[in-house]
Amino acid sequence: MATTEVLGSPPGEVLVMGAGTIGCFIGGSLAAAGVPVTFVGRPRVLQSLAANGLALSDLEGGSHRLPAASLRLSDQVPVGATPALVLLCVKSGATAEAAAELAFALPAGTTVVSLQNGISNCAAASKAGPTLGVLPGMVPYNVAETAPGAFHRGTAGRLAAKDDAALRPWVPVFERAGIPLDLYADLLPVQWGKLLLNLNNPVNALSGLPLREELLQRGYRCCFAALIDEALSVLGSAGIAPAQVAAVPARRLSTVLRLPDWLFRIVAARMLRIDAKARSSMADDLSLGRRTEIDALSGEVVRLAHDQDMEAPRNARMSALLEEWPRQPRRWTAQQLQDALWL
Repeated sequence: MATTEVLGSPPGEVLVMGAGTIGCFIGGSLAAAGVPVTFVGRPRVLQSLAANGLALSDLEGGSHRLPAASLRLSDQVPVGATPALVLLCVKSGATAEAAAELAFALPAGTTVVSLQNGISNCAAASKAGPTLGVLPGMVPYNVAETAPGAFHRGTAGRLAAKDDAALRPWVPVFERAGIPLDLYADLLPVQWGKLLLNLNNPVNALSGLPLREELLQRGYRCCFAALIDEALSVLGSAGIAPAQVAAVPARRLSTVLRLPDWLFRIVAARMLRIDAKARSSMADDLSLGRRTEIDALSGEVVRLAHDQDMEAPRNARMSALLEEWPRQPRRWTAQQLQDALWL
């Protein structure tokens, strides 16, 4: 993302449904590359963008700035709009409402890519908006709002989505915009591979620490590893093999996480390629008093376990801790969190 490159002829317009951290970063990257993008979001974000414009940055040192006057902002899906591509970026709890709004306003068959956490959002969107062509997607990296209208990508990775003829013309567009997109015949293993990594989100949120600082403490990593191990046991019973999304395979990741701090710094050097600005979106949700997406993460593990006549007590406990947090907000030390997860 070092420079702005205007595309010759993008396949059409893009509508970002949910102008939050991910929606603003990905939609902003496309807009900076010359793609017409409409941002649909909540008043807080839209007012900030209208006042400050949109600034994008990343850990490689790239940056873009889009002036407020150049942004197309709306608090609802414009009736009669005909976007070639919709990026669904709302929080999981708002999926059904957002999909219903899209289905009401947009032509039947409009391609929608769910760039949301968890496994079930694509199905939920398809159920609420049956006239839409909803496809699952996956965002591998962390994006944080560092200032009003400023969004920073703090980790690396490539977007992923289920292969579909409607998405293939967009692949070079996303590549030139600095947000590469890979298409997969079966995205489910990739989604579960990402979900395993996202099981650190509640650990990070409860720690109250920046992402890199939290990962440098073995006690927190052991909590993360325990959640991964439990999820892998459930996935094995269900016959699901998660794809490798991190620098190491999922089944080796928990072993690496449990290494002593000095050795972890060496072995996990690629994993630690995170700048000091990075934090989980769940940490942002807690700080702003918003409902978290824990049900789309640990909750997915618990539901799959129940489907297999199994239990996932640590992921269930983590879900409970996040649900209880607004009533008793606190910063959890690594030892306190280990005790709470019975480690």
